[in-house]
Amino acid sequence: MRRPTPDAEDAAHAHRLNNLSAHVTLATAFVLTGVKLGGWLVTGSMALMASAVDSLVDAGASFVTLVGVRYAQKPPDPEHRFGHGKGEAVAAFTQATFLAGAAFVLAFQSVERFVFPIPLDALEVGVVLIAGSLLAACGLVALQSWVVSRTGSTAIAADRAHYLTDIALNAAVLAGLGVTQITGWTRADPAFALVISGYMLWNAYGIAHEALEQLLDRELPSEERRQIQDAVRGCAGVRDIHDLRTRFSGDRTFVEYHLEVDPGLTVDVGHAIGDATEVAVQKLLPGTVEATAHVEPYGIADARLDDAIAGKS
Repeated sequence: MRRPTPDAEDAAHAHRLNNLSAHVTLATAFVLTGVKLGGWLVTGSMALMASAVDSLVDAGASFVTLVGVRYAQKPPDPEHRFGHGKGEAVAAFTQATFLAGAAFVLAFQSVERFVFPIPLDALEVGVVLIAGSLLAACGLVALQSWVVSRTGSTAIAADRAHYLTDIALNAAVLAGLGVTQITGWTRADPAFALVISGYMLWNAYGIAHEALEQLLDRELPSEERRQIQDAVRGCAGVRDIHDLRTRFSGDRTFVEYHLEVDPGLTVDVGHAIGDATEVAVQKLLPGTVEATAHVEPYGIADARLDDAIAGKS
């Protein structure tokens, strides 16, 4: 038996918020890319170029996010009966790939510019442009944080991680231009660009790791699993629970378990007990939850996933 979360209005509202964030992010990414490329052409700053390439990657990643969010919102169909939620994780992993590739290229170029430094021009223009980009990135992160707090979207969270990086990158570029302007040390710019590349690579690792946890069906944290078991055992008529399996996919959580009840109960009564436990699980966890209880007679001797896992640990 399976009981999806009944509040379809909340789900539709979450979808609208995700779409709004994705569209605003995409537009902002293209604007920031144009501003930073213009600044790089005027100043010749390697740090500005690094930030511009990062914004260009962000633009591509934001487009992937938009596609991923829309795909994840599609309802289940005959070929995807669990829905399309993992589309968000695929989008996030794609973002990580883009970001890592750009980081490696920029690191190589930064080392080259550090060995063979080039004087910078019109530093004042670069400072103004990057300061404006910093403010825009802060505003965008604020919007994304608000959306993620209400929807739990993996793709929007990954995009927010990009722009948190962008805030740090803009600050680093600003610092690099400032040091260059004050000291005249031409190697300061590529040195800051190299640091930015390393930070981009680290951020890509974090995004990829989180996306892979979803794609590989990682279990919910142990504390949440314990809470689920306690909530199910607290329902009237429940004797025990075993073979609990959980996974998170995009904007929804899937919970499956074997529910043990007294063997003498009728099918109708056992079904009603199972329904009650599913509702309890849905109320326990945030977001959209699909809970499935497999009703079994208490004390049945059968092959259990719990035993198989315990034997391997």
